[in-house]
Amino acid sequence: MKRIVLVALCGLLGACSGGDQEELRQWMVDNSANLRGNVPPLPQVKPYEPVPYDAEGSLDPFKSAKIEPDAKYKQAAGKGGAFQPDFEARELRNSLLEKYPIESLKMIGYMNINNRPLAVIQVDNKVKQVRVGDYIGLDFGMVTRITDKGVELRELIQDSAGDWSERTSSLYLQSKEGSNK
Repeated sequence: MKRIVLVALCGLLGACSGGDQEELRQWMVDNSANLRGNVPPLPQVKPYEPVPYDAEGSLDPFKSAKIEPDAKYKQAAGKGGAFQPDFEARELRNSLLEKYPIESLKMIGYMNINNRPLAVIQVDNKVKQVRVGDYIGLDFGMVTRITDKGVELRELIQDSAGDWSERTSSLYLQSKEGSNK
């Protein structure tokens, strides 16, 4: 039985190896004679033309004064606008929470005393109570609303032209799980 299978296998291999494939070769030569790749020409490269840059008279985008005011002398820098803060009142308040950026403050508690909400704010290792109308943060942030979930603020920020505008920010209640993240 093994011999019959071996003889049949050899016969099949012999039939495939030789033979007349001249017709196939002639067809390949005829059809590939006129084949040429069609690649479109590259676009014309324009020469580089440098553009002169004149930084004189422009505002430096990397100055910290553009981002946040740190002195009362900035108040004369621009037109001011309708929202210009009272720098002297800030100095008179001398609040601890106004000396830290809002990002470093944590709301760690909420209380409701005599139907007046209070937020408990922690900065470094100090804890302060905050009411609606108190100021916190470096951007003249006034507390406008206190809920059991967070504190809403109205901040005054100065743009690069020296104009003051309002923005709203929030400080959310931090749980013990959230403070370890």
